[in-house]
Amino acid sequence: MEALTRFHWDVPYSSLTGFATILQLYMAVFILSPVSTESDTLSYNKKGRNLTIQSSQLVCSYPGPEGPPGQPGALGAPGIMGRMGPPGKDGPDGKDGEKGEKGERGDAGRPGNPGKLGPKGRLGVVGKAGPRGLKGVRGARGLAGVSGVKGDPGDAGDTGAMGGCSCGSRARSAFSVAVTKSYPKERTPIRFNRILMNEGGHYNASSGKFVCAFPGIYYFTYDINLANKHLAIGLVHNGQYKIKTFDANTGNNDVASGSTILRLKRDDQVWLQIFYSEQNGLFFDPYWTDSLFTGFLIYADQDFETEEQKADEGSR
Repeated sequence: MEALTRFHWDVPYSSLTGFATILQLYMAVFILSPVSTESDTLSYNKKGRNLTIQSSQLVCSYPGPEGPPGQPGALGAPGIMGRMGPPGKDGPDGKDGEKGEKGERGDAGRPGNPGKLGPKGRLGVVGKAGPRGLKGVRGARGLAGVSGVKGDPGDAGDTGAMGGCSCGSRARSAFSVAVTKSYPKERTPIRFNRILMNEGGHYNASSGKFVCAFPGIYYFTYDINLANKHLAIGLVHNGQYKIKTFDANTGNNDVASGSTILRLKRDDQVWLQIFYSEQNGLFFDPYWTDSLFTGFLIYADQDFETEEQKADEGSR
């Protein structure tokens, strides 16, 4: 190869970058030109200072084959931790997991504080009578009590011999009446306002009471139809119950009945009424059956008949 060609360039030296550029140009010339052995000079001037490079010191040739890679260098010092990057986007929701097994029952908690006392409930329906219990042992005889009030008259004795009577048609009293309304009010006289018979006019349909006009022995009876409710009905004489009847509702129409004989004085009153709350199952159905209240005089007192006889004789 020929000797390196001589070059002498005066280029301002402004920076390391400019020097590198010139060096690259110089090497390119040697690659494209025949190699010269002669010495050339490359000079730079920076503020009056010259930097001279002999071309003989720069020998360029065509690149040879690539050498084997060198050994890896030593691991450098770790760099400074960079800034925290922005948060990433939320990923898609995962699939629902399988249903877990039922856990064991936990321990019972502490009892809560007692609640406030609720309002008093309504009186329940009277239940059916239970079976009769065994007879108990007779107890010791108690102390004599205080004398009580005079009791009701006893049962009538045997009928005596027929006496004379000139009462004629005066001592007659009989009635038979029916209701026209269901479920009457409790503890008040039931008004039977449909009159079937009222001999003497001694039954008052407005008050529901029979008023005695002739002292004597009377017979009273009732037949009451009930439905949808229980029935607790009683026959009252001057405010005192003489007989009571209770009939439970069985889901069908039923009849409660009762009868008795009473000795009445003048102006005594007799009527029927419900004696227990919400047990007023008396039912009126004009196409099915009637509820009746009936009473009549069996015979008048002898004293009354005698007085009436004297009164009749005096008026003649």
